[in-house]
Amino acid sequence: MTDLVPIGLVRSERRELTDDNWGTVTSVIALDADRFGTDALIGLDGFSHLEVVFHFHRLPPAEIESGARHPRNNPDWPLVGIFAQRGKYRPNRIGVSRCRLLRVDGLDIHVVGLDAVDGTPVLDIKPYMTQFGPRGDITQPAWVNELMRDYY
Repeated sequence: MTDLVPIGLVRSERRELTDDNWGTVTSVIALDADRFGTDALIGLDGFSHLEVVFHFHRLPPAEIESGARHPRNNPDWPLVGIFAQRGKYRPNRIGVSRCRLLRVDGLDIHVVGLDAVDGTPVLDIKPYMTQFGPRGDITQPAWVNELMRDYY
């Protein structure tokens, strides 16, 4: 497998690794000017939302989980496998987030609701298209609603 090289970095006032209140956080994804020109972003402003793939770079490898854990270490929530949750303690420390695109300014992509802290390496950006959203009914355990209540 080839090494992943970040395409840019998140610039944000949010520096703390807290789990909630991301809905009003504005950020800039600053693309790497040594690798990209503004033509890489042509047409992106036609979309309202983006999917951003990033690296949980501040999570020490020693904290990676490969088995089951209580989400947010809350014993009131069930013990579930790492692949049955979206926490940052993932084996490859990769995060995926959907956020609202505010504007594109040169190589700066202004967004709101991106749950990544300042300095986070961005691995990829994709426009969100409804056709790639879930098809059919969506189900999830009740504890997820409680966990996500104050997330955005």
